[in-house]
Amino acid sequence: MKKNVVILMVDQMRGDCVGYDGNDMISTPHINMLAKEGAYFTNAYTAVPSCIASRAAFMSGLKQENHGRVGYEEFLSWDYPTTLAKEFSAAGYYTKCIGKLHVHPHRKLLGFHHIELHDGYLHSARNVLNPHHQQYTNTDDYLEWFKLHAGHDLDIIDDGLDCNSWVARPWMYEEKYHPTNWVVTRGIDFLRTRDVTQPFLLNLSFVRPHSPLNPPKYYFDMYYDEIKNMDLPAVGNWIKEKNFDFDAYSTVAKAGKLNERDLRRTIAAYYGCITHIDHQIGRFLMALEEHQLMKDTVIVFLSDHGDQLGEHNLLRKAYPYQGSIRIPLVVNNVAELKGEIKHVVELRDIFPTLVDIALGQSVEGIDGKSFLNIQEKPIHQYLHGEHFFNEESHQFIVDEKWKYIYYVFTGHEQLFDLENDPKELNNVINDYPDISKKYREILIDELKDREEQFVVDGKLVKPNYYGPTLKFLKEKSK
Repeated sequence: MKKNVVILMVDQMRGDCVGYDGNDMISTPHINMLAKEGAYFTNAYTAVPSCIASRAAFMSGLKQENHGRVGYEEFLSWDYPTTLAKEFSAAGYYTKCIGKLHVHPHRKLLGFHHIELHDGYLHSARNVLNPHHQQYTNTDDYLEWFKLHAGHDLDIIDDGLDCNSWVARPWMYEEKYHPTNWVVTRGIDFLRTRDVTQPFLLNLSFVRPHSPLNPPKYYFDMYYDEIKNMDLPAVGNWIKEKNFDFDAYSTVAKAGKLNERDLRRTIAAYYGCITHIDHQIGRFLMALEEHQLMKDTVIVFLSDHGDQLGEHNLLRKAYPYQGSIRIPLVVNNVAELKGEIKHVVELRDIFPTLVDIALGQSVEGIDGKSFLNIQEKPIHQYLHGEHFFNEESHQFIVDEKWKYIYYVFTGHEQLFDLENDPKELNNVINDYPDISKKYREILIDELKDREEQFVVDGKLVKPNYYGPTLKFLKEKSK
């Protein structure tokens, strides 16, 4: 019998918000257990740190210039020739996704046999002018369940928290109605009703700790008092040169200082969401054990991208800093992968690795590389990443020691010694000219053939245009 695969995917979780990474403030016992019994990656990244582009890399195994998403834009094609789910379905697996998929159209299967959706609050889905089949009432299975069980007059916006807000408060209803619990409840029901003669790939995809920051009261209270003794997020000595030294007033701000009380409440709720997920993962692991599936199941825990969480006076994601781009990644029950792994991996590498582990096969036509044997040899010397982000649009090169950042519209450069300055407090671009030149040249080589014309005569220049989507995907989506 082939090994089953369970992917536990969370949304917007920082790579340092797990106990195994040295964070002694947060409680993640089940994730820690999976990490310590398996492998955990301390240099796992997303190349384009926001939801849609990250998930495109994860599902397609392609890097951004080939999946076409270099920023955040909705309503575009998801017609990729091969996907993670397609590959496993073709190999005889039953494939299912429960929770967040965030594709277009909302119910596109991507090769899964069945999906049960909760993408969270998506402004695009809640647009009342949408066609009927794209209305959230028809695309959100959790919301239908929630109304059926908790009350038809209820909605997920009743607590007043926007899906991109730093405002935090406890969940208003019984914990069993929380979307985190729903994902696991439906996952356990899948174990009960599956065809026991068929291997499966199950993707449990949680919306949290992405805002709204509303964990059940137990988890909010768990951190609210304790967080008062926590150091506030790090702020680099370079924030004035980047004009990040101002107060945030918008509840959906992308940058700016929060007052200390609001920031601590935000962190308490964010941590609470993570511990809540961890305990629900524990619930699912018990169900796997009850069904006698633990030894026959590969378990992967990961996030799509991170969260700045007030670090460097920044909020949300899409920045080139570790808070946004570094993700937690744990692989359990794979003999070849054990302990801490420091080599660089990216979301696109998950797809070919799982195919290698479960099927013993490689995947043609994708950019990702299997890291099954990474402890013998690295698969990447560095990672090229980027994000179209209006005036903050950027490119970056990162490896195990250094990170070089180039802001495409201003030409501003940064260099961080991640080995000695993991919190990116000191921009040393002028202190190491030879190293800066090396990584600048790597970036030039990565960008020299891009349609935006980032490179002219071998030098980085302001592009003719730059948007969140490459032309070929725009054309394909018409």
